[in-house]
Amino acid sequence: MPESDELAPLSGTVARCLLVSVGLCVLWAGSAWTAGHVRTDASLHTVALFVHLVALVVGFGAVLAVDYMGALWLLGRRTLAQAVESTGPLHVPVWAGLAGLTASGILLEPQLDSPLTRVKLLLVLLIALNGVHATALTKRLEAAGPGRPKRRLLVRGALSALVSQLGWWGALAIGFWNTRH
Repeated sequence: MPESDELAPLSGTVARCLLVSVGLCVLWAGSAWTAGHVRTDASLHTVALFVHLVALVVGFGAVLAVDYMGALWLLGRRTLAQAVESTGPLHVPVWAGLAGLTASGILLEPQLDSPLTRVKLLLVLLIALNGVHATALTKRLEAAGPGRPKRRLLVRGALSALVSQLGWWGALAIGFWNTRH
């Protein structure tokens, strides 16, 4: 059965999201495997920790800014168009922060046999996959134009923000816990 013109862009978006998601899973698995086989000296560990903290500030800071703009929209202090327009460029620092956290995390010699570390790694994967969804959702909201978007898009946006916050805060808490014990 041929696709309608309306569904053609949607299937292209879904296919791209699926391809990017598979690529992220492969990169995630590769980084976890690499982390289990890399040994660093004290100097490199210190540099990696600094990069890890900078990447956390950049990535999570951008996530908090995105969610803050969403909260301003919910409170009626920004239009949806203003919120979407101001958050679109923040996807770059979010992804850069996540990439920096992953690369530097490899050099921090995580204890992969620890259940908490495994949960943290799963949260990082969840954050990345949610980021693919959030990027596609932002494009859908931009394309929706002015006015109130469909309820389904709003629910997806709220769930994406919730998953993002739980993932980032959870990974942060586990990272902090693991440095203390």
